[in-house]
Amino acid sequence: MELQTEQMNERITKITLSGRLDVAGTNAIDSRFAAVTATQGPNVIVDLSAVDFIGSMGVRLLLLNAKGLGARGDKMILCKPGPMVRKVLETIGIDAMIPIFNDIDSALRALKQS
Repeated sequence: MELQTEQMNERITKITLSGRLDVAGTNAIDSRFAAVTATQGPNVIVDLSAVDFIGSMGVRLLLLNAKGLGARGDKMILCKPGPMVRKVLETIGIDAMIPIFNDIDSALRALKQS
């Protein structure tokens, strides 16, 4: 699992993940992901376009960090999940807690409106 960050502007950080968000992949990025969501932003877009699998540990990673951001009044948005990853996220209802957008422009507009 790889994690890259990009500062979109002073209020939005994009985290791009690539690989598998299974137990090993999640363990590989857990502390870096948490550090980015805790110190950068304040809002975070997570680009999932290069994630080809998400398991329960990956879902947990997203939820815990989204809750941490929310506790500070900030937001996490998920962007561009592939069909299989999107199906998992929607099946478990994560889209009710963390908005999912099909493209980066829609995600940026949503954050600018909030």
